[in-house]
Amino acid sequence: MHIYSFEKLETWQKARVFRKEIYLLTKKFPKEELFGLISQIKRSASSIGDCLAEGSARITSKDKAHFVTMSYASAIETVNHLIGAFDLELITEEEYGYFRLKLDEIANKLNALRNSILKNK
Repeated sequence: MHIYSFEKLETWQKARVFRKEIYLLTKKFPKEELFGLISQIKRSASSIGDCLAEGSARITSKDKAHFVTMSYASAIETVNHLIGAFDLELITEEEYGYFRLKLDEIANKLNALRNSILKNK
């Protein structure tokens, strides 16, 4: 089986695990949030890795960096959704802290990846 370049990225691997954990977390959310917060947080969490994968197929460094920036924006959007879930008491303070730390790590890695891409063009 062929391994694509994005699959080798530690940042993408962490985003993959994070997406899975978000999907598992949202299973406990109330059903009335299915088309609201559940849909939004799943979409933004998925988009972190999606953008990395799509960007890896781009030719220019500028395009690649753009998709890493989009991935970062999705991570920040996910932070906002986690804050909303915490404010609505859908997740505990412990859960919020756990997921926030994971997102902080991913966001830092995305910044480093973007800087590396732009530096090595």
